[in-house]
Amino acid sequence: MVRHKLPQYVQAFRDRHGKQRLYFRRLGCPRTPLPGPLFSEPFYIAYHNAMAGAPEKPSAGSSKTMAGTMNALIAEYYQSSAFTSKAPTTQSTYRNQLEAFRKEHGDGPVAEIKTKHIDAILGEIAKKSTAQAHKLRKRLATLFRLAVKWEYREDNPILNADRVKHNTKGWETWEEENIATYRARWKIGTTQRLALEILLNTGLRVSDAVRLGPQHLKDGYHIIVTQKTKKQVHIPMHPDLRPVLDAITDKHLTYLATAYGGRMRSSQGLTNAVIDAAKEAGLPPHRSAHGLRKAICVRLAEVGCDPYEIMAITGHQNLAEVMTYIAGVNVKKKAKGAMDKLSTMAG
Repeated sequence: MVRHKLPQYVQAFRDRHGKQRLYFRRLGCPRTPLPGPLFSEPFYIAYHNAMAGAPEKPSAGSSKTMAGTMNALIAEYYQSSAFTSKAPTTQSTYRNQLEAFRKEHGDGPVAEIKTKHIDAILGEIAKKSTAQAHKLRKRLATLFRLAVKWEYREDNPILNADRVKHNTKGWETWEEENIATYRARWKIGTTQRLALEILLNTGLRVSDAVRLGPQHLKDGYHIIVTQKTKKQVHIPMHPDLRPVLDAITDKHLTYLATAYGGRMRSSQGLTNAVIDAAKEAGLPPHRSAHGLRKAICVRLAEVGCDPYEIMAITGHQNLAEVMTYIAGVNVKKKAKGAMDKLSTMAG
């Protein structure tokens, strides 16, 4: 079982009855109970409410956040629509990235930070992790854009800061042979198979796949408002998905309900379950739930769907991201076409 780090200030333990107990515990704040299961939507909503209501740790030699500092800018950002409009899971990710920066540089005056300072900070982080430096640069770009807008300063030092070279494909896209191997190991009727077919044949993000249920099905379409973008998508029922849904014996509000009490499965729980099931099926590393979302994009591109057709299914908002799948498929087709032409010259 993959173990995942608890969010900052969260304590978790099981009581004498075996029930998981979750608490928000931050120095100077009362201990606040949080709803379970861990990493579920109710958990994250309560967690962020607790974070928002918790007083900031005072800087050394100071009893409050000083105006004009990075501490003040970050605190103001947390209250802005640029932050609060994000999904709870995104807020948690952004906050964790910024709090690490804030711990080291929170007392620095916003108006006095220069491009060379940004380069030095990111360069130091990149020595350990280019991925973390790359992500922090994005967060700082947002902060300093708002700093100019909110008149903390007149210019944006990020504009001329060095970009962090970070090449990663993230979670691997599932190949067709991976899907076949997984299906051979997990038969229809298992939760593992159900998870794969829902993710692969709807293109939903994990946060939406765990919420999907019979109530979303109407006239052959699953109609659901996505959690991240708040956009409604209409996903036609795929022939591979229908028999898997028909095999569900316990009827609940969500297809992927837990085996205990029929509660909604958490996003993190589904993510872990797919990773574990893929490993048990003997698949290569880095085969995840998100990799199945990539797989349906590739499938759609391979049958000739344009980017807008793909986005209508997956709910993507970033056209450039979808275009990478189409470009990758086109390269393969062109390479095959070129080799076919070359083969006519053989002999």
